Amino acid sequence: MTTLLVVDDEPQLLRALQINLQAEGYKVLTALDGLAALQHAATGHPDVVVLDLGLPDINGVDIIIKIRRSSNMPIIVLSARHGSEDKVRALDAGADDYVTKPFGLDELLARLRVAERRLRSDGDGEAVTAVDVGDFSVDLANRKVTRDGTPVKLTPREWAILQLLVRNPGRLITQQQMLKKIWGPAYVSETHYLRVYMGQLRRKLEADPARPRHLLTEAGMGYRFEP
Repeated sequence: MTTLLVVDDEPQLLRALQINLQAEGYKVLTALDGLAALQHAATGHPDVVVLDLGLPDINGVDIIIKIRRSSNMPIIVLSARHGSEDKVRALDAGADDYVTKPFGLDELLARLRVAERRLRSDGDGEAVTAVDVGDFSVDLANRKVTRDGTPVKLTPREWAILQLLVRNPGRLITQQQMLKKIWGPAYVSETHYLRVYMGQLRRKLEADPARPRHLLTEAGMGYRFEP
């Protein structure tokens, strides 16, 4: 059974989430503030954290940073803050995903399933080596990409971007994370690079590049690979 730590300073919402998530088969720990959240994270051994940013005592981003010092458990942020700046700060601090309030339970459950897939992959001790989404296939071990059985030639930058996304299915990778990892820290503001390369990848891999199904953009934030 997957154990969730749900952190929110709204008692009614927290109780509703606890009831609904338990009904879906999760074990649920709850916390109304940042201090309790950090205590549960350290002693309750949760598998996934669902975290509100606007807590009364500790900023949610600071909680993410503290958790990341000792754990790689998935963190899904819940917040009423709609600005992309807040989302990017949380993601850059180490959050795996971001759900904006108000939200539907189905959306949260879908994000939790993505987190659980990551947990299973990490728990197997084996890295993803190949992905087949129907439209195209990626062989990470042999650095090969095919579309409808035909080899696709990628540039080194295109391959680096695709590899990063495919190794993190369902996870939102921020523009800054991608630029820092692939181009280096001096290029974190050069977001136009990503628009160019993502456009090239979609033209090579997506059945309809104008309406991509797998290489998705989260406006103002980053990119996501959906299998």
